[in-house]
Amino acid sequence: MGNFKKLAQKRLFLPVFSMILVMLINVVYDIATGSAPLSFFMISIKNGVLYGRLIDILNRGSEIAILAIGMTLVVSASGGTDISVGSVMSLYAGVCCMILAGYGNVNVQEYAHTLLVGIGAGLLVTLICGVFNGFLVAYMNIQPMVATLILWSAGRAVGLLLCNSQIVYVRVPSFQKLGAYCGIIPTPIIVAAVCVAIASIVLRYTALGTYIQSVGINKKASRIAGFNSAKIILMCYAICGLCAGLAGMVATSRIYSADTNNIGLNMELDAILSVALGGNSLGGGKFSLAGSIIGAYTIQAITTTLYALGVSSAQAPVFKAIVVIIIVVIQAEPAKAFFKKLTKKSGKEAARA
Repeated sequence: MGNFKKLAQKRLFLPVFSMILVMLINVVYDIATGSAPLSFFMISIKNGVLYGRLIDILNRGSEIAILAIGMTLVVSASGGTDISVGSVMSLYAGVCCMILAGYGNVNVQEYAHTLLVGIGAGLLVTLICGVFNGFLVAYMNIQPMVATLILWSAGRAVGLLLCNSQIVYVRVPSFQKLGAYCGIIPTPIIVAAVCVAIASIVLRYTALGTYIQSVGINKKASRIAGFNSAKIILMCYAICGLCAGLAGMVATSRIYSADTNNIGLNMELDAILSVALGGNSLGGGKFSLAGSIIGAYTIQAITTTLYALGVSSAQAPVFKAIVVIIIVVIQAEPAKAFFKKLTKKSGKEAARA
């Protein structure tokens, strides 16, 4: 009992336990439907590319993992969430495809401008969106959810406006590469891995991670200690906006079009849930990037499992919302105090026996 208690206090316990639980549900489901017990873990090569449910989860969860990087920093520094990331992904799609196809064109097979110009412009716009959110939170002292609510409602609308409320297709092989395959490996997995690696190296080998956590724990004390709290919060939101742009880049290339109505839809919920599931407090402070990444792929595994169980895409957010509520309640101080009191009580009863 004592060993389990120590294990449960580890930061990565919640995300790892959740991932194992989802895997066990898939194994039970496979056995119940007559499939091989370990078919969930089987990976093979079909038509020259990697194939399997694990590969599908890693592939489809790439956008969530990239979003989770930025969301983790935002939550840690400001104690709030950026609910605009899904709309910012859509805005990237509108800007990038509008530039590549040319304004007013909806179906092209060659670029109106170079690929780098389209991607660069899209990422620049998303970076500006992040700076805008950060300015409202850090310098105007607006609540993060209220501040990011502006782009949550306006970002997707601007994307639709740029595309004349139509789906803009860019049917050029080089544009589709980021959403397709690099050899036998899905390119989105590589993009997500590179983003996670860069973020991990920066946070590990620079003082940025310490600054972010310090500001999140106590903004006033950090300012007295010499940290520029406002700039650090602004930087976190800028990074989050850039991450939303990178996730939008992958999502847009995956379907080689700007479907601004659907790209990034409800993905802000997945990003927030990834952070919470990763064992990070939504109130800010200390964070675990590894936990958030594990949480992101756990969310995708949950989504894949729900679809396998016959739950429609329209109903899936309801189950995710329930998971968010449970995690937030578990992390709340009254709940922690209750479980601590319950553990002490059971320990005393065991000692008496």
